[in-house]
Amino acid sequence: MLLKDKMAVVYGAGGKVGGAIARAFAAEGAHLFLAGRTRAKLQTTADEIVATGGRAEVEEIDVLDPDAVERHMAGLISAVGRVDISFNGMSFRGDLQGQPLRDMRVDDFTTPVTLAMRGHFLTAQAAARRMAEARTGVILTLSASATALSARDRKWHKTGGFGVACAAIEELSRSFAGELGPFGVRVVCLRSDAISETWSPEHRSAGSETRLWMDSGSLLGSLPTLQQLADAAVFAASDRAGAITGAILNLTRGSVLGVG
Repeated sequence: MLLKDKMAVVYGAGGKVGGAIARAFAAEGAHLFLAGRTRAKLQTTADEIVATGGRAEVEEIDVLDPDAVERHMAGLISAVGRVDISFNGMSFRGDLQGQPLRDMRVDDFTTPVTLAMRGHFLTAQAAARRMAEARTGVILTLSASATALSARDRKWHKTGGFGVACAAIEELSRSFAGELGPFGVRVVCLRSDAISETWSPEHRSAGSETRLWMDSGSLLGSLPTLQQLADAAVFAASDRAGAITGAILNLTRGSVLGVG
């Protein structure tokens, strides 16, 4: 098992992405601490993990509240002594897309950026403090291909502030990596393309205009799946990725070429 007995906190574990990564971590032997705003959704993920022999605990917190994030992390350290992996899969209003910038309200543009920066900074900071002291650990962040769209896709997509938010997460990840490297702590950002399993049924159907367009932009002919993203997260969090830090992992199945 790649993550045997690792202590892993997953923020946003009640969502589809956070839940998939939490389940993948547990399947590889990690002890999960699931955090987010909706206890019922977190509990569903925890129950699935426990039902398959894994270990998971739930805490309802607001990742935008610095005191709540700090209390949660302090409680975790008090209970189990360390945190080995921190992953933030929180939602930061990617739904505020689809409108030309020239027509967009300023709050609709800035909301994804504000949420992403506040949530990712607070959770990474809380983990970084403990990991630097322990001189070990991995912080994983989540971005999207909106930071590096092709010319074709920039004419098709109207990402509003979402792409800016993703670019900010990537730069925050690099900054934390630079600061934490001397302490033996790694920081890796996962950059995925859109995952159709998170879409509404009318958009994710094989024959929909959106699905056809998105699939055709990938060198491999289809979008990444939740499982592929989760598998990459497991690897990035594991000791087998010990040479990787400050990196933006390209998980777009070839819709974006190269690395960030």
